[in-house]
Amino acid sequence: MYACRLRKAGPLLLLILIAATAAASAQMAAVQLGRLSAAEFTRLISEFSEEGGYFFSDNLTSNEDSYLTVVDKLQELGAKDGAYIGVGPEQNFTYIAKIRPRIAFIVDIRRQAMIQHLMYKAIFELSPTRAEFLSRLLSRSLKADAPGPKDSINDIVAYLSAIPGDDNFHAENLSAIRKKIQEDFLFPLSQEDKEGLEYVYRSFRLMGFEAGFEVGGRFNRRFGRLPNLRELLTKKDPNGKEGNFLADPDDYDFVRGMQRRNMIIPVVGDFGGKKALAAVGAYLKKHGYIVTVFYASNVEIVLFDYGPTSTFPAFVSNIKKLPIDDRSILIRSTFSFYRHPAQLPGYRLCTTLQNISVFLREHDEGRYREYRDLIK
Repeated sequence: MYACRLRKAGPLLLLILIAATAAASAQMAAVQLGRLSAAEFTRLISEFSEEGGYFFSDNLTSNEDSYLTVVDKLQELGAKDGAYIGVGPEQNFTYIAKIRPRIAFIVDIRRQAMIQHLMYKAIFELSPTRAEFLSRLLSRSLKADAPGPKDSINDIVAYLSAIPGDDNFHAENLSAIRKKIQEDFLFPLSQEDKEGLEYVYRSFRLMGFEAGFEVGGRFNRRFGRLPNLRELLTKKDPNGKEGNFLADPDDYDFVRGMQRRNMIIPVVGDFGGKKALAAVGAYLKKHGYIVTVFYASNVEIVLFDYGPTSTFPAFVSNIKKLPIDDRSILIRSTFSFYRHPAQLPGYRLCTTLQNISVFLREHDEGRYREYRDLIK
């Protein structure tokens, strides 16, 4: 019956339907093989994103000195493959490097965070080595004696620390980054986006390895001194192992490979919003992915405590829309003044793991009436 209707519709319609079916099949195959076209990459950003929201800091870098403390446990639990969802800046690359997912979404309420991740993507694609990546990020031109692919992260940081920022190199790289984003990624930058990109890239040029998470007033006094980029890059885990994605050339190559295949997708979204996480969940289900790790950072504090009403229930509702299994893990971080039972001495923050199924069950049992209930 269907074939009969196609014949009656004429050869042109038949060709159109065949072409559309072939295109859809090709796109599905590309996703399954771990590669998205630039057009599809940009479509996902545009269609999944919400309107940008407010956060009280720029978050140029992570503020979590404890981010490596859970890596061994993640690997012990078999957290690998599948889909990764995260929030914030560069710490996501370390978790991605350790988990080796097939696809990753970075969901952040600030549009500037999405632009910063497009900047990172461009720098990854322009930089075959770790030294080149940091050279471009900080606008410090490498010389003939630059560290090689096998040199340590400490050697790379020490080398670049002795080189001043270069305004001409900065301008050349900014132009190349803009070109990558607009021409290669096919992402149209508005005037506001361009200003945001220039602001973020200039901040790394000016602050160099001192770039970090900064807030003023009472927040700064309460948080105390948080790690800068230098400390995050050279940080060791509690067993004395370096773990940043730039510490290991294989880790860097893996993340760079995902970036080059357009498989790390930044999205503007509120964890308690109505669109972004739900859209990510629907996409992952459609393409047969299971969420291996959801890195929530300390966003749950904001969902509970920053606003006229708690949006934490909406966040839980969005988590329920994600494809998970019994091994799916949530990573969260907590500031030391909350006195988490797992707080390690010498750290300003505490990073912990929770099984997502347990998290959802305990929420439905009414155990999470306020933020402190999550960590009791």
